[in-house]
Amino acid sequence: MASLLLSPLKLVFSLTLGLVVLLLCVWIIDWLFVFKFWPQGIERLRELLAHDLARGITLCAKQGGSASAITAPANALYAIVFEATGIHGMGTQFADRSALSIPDTIVRRGYVSHGEEIETAMIGTQLLGVRVAILARFAPLLLLLYAVGAADGLTQRAIRRACGGRESASLYHRAKYLQLAVLGLGGLALLMWPAAVHWQLCVPLGALVMGGWASVQWAYYKKHM
Repeated sequence: MASLLLSPLKLVFSLTLGLVVLLLCVWIIDWLFVFKFWPQGIERLRELLAHDLARGITLCAKQGGSASAITAPANALYAIVFEATGIHGMGTQFADRSALSIPDTIVRRGYVSHGEEIETAMIGTQLLGVRVAILARFAPLLLLLYAVGAADGLTQRAIRRACGGRESASLYHRAKYLQLAVLGLGGLALLMWPAAVHWQLCVPLGALVMGGWASVQWAYYKKHM
């Protein structure tokens, strides 16, 4: 009973921890490219955010949605990370050249000295929110192709059982884990990729691969249903 009551808290904790780790990875990648690899520096990251935002709004418009479906998740993530923690407010306060108290002056010096790193993290957070929103727009396609693959696999399984064909638990589990790898690693790669993402090419291709593995998975499902 206790584990049942605590399961929502465990889920919230796991999701929060996963988001924190994902944000840290995104920030590290952005810092590396902004300060080490991109000659344009932070301007390249701003261009990347503008590009993905425009692509997301265009995609959303084609699906009959509004631009807020893309901007709202990015703004919400930014608000959680920077506004709720007071970092955004500090930047607004320190931009004002009026006199500050001694502790605030010390904090402002540290903030200004790491201003570009903080701004990079802010833009990277918004970019992550935009990409999460774009990826969510492809969820129906992923579910559809998975359902088609599963239906095809179950049909093949029924034919195989009727004809006395073999079943394979190892193929079933391998296909299942490969689907998780395509979905998990592919999704993370799209979210953290430090360049423009070709969403109409990458996501449908990944969905086709996942649907193919779903067909293999259910075709070799061994237990009786």
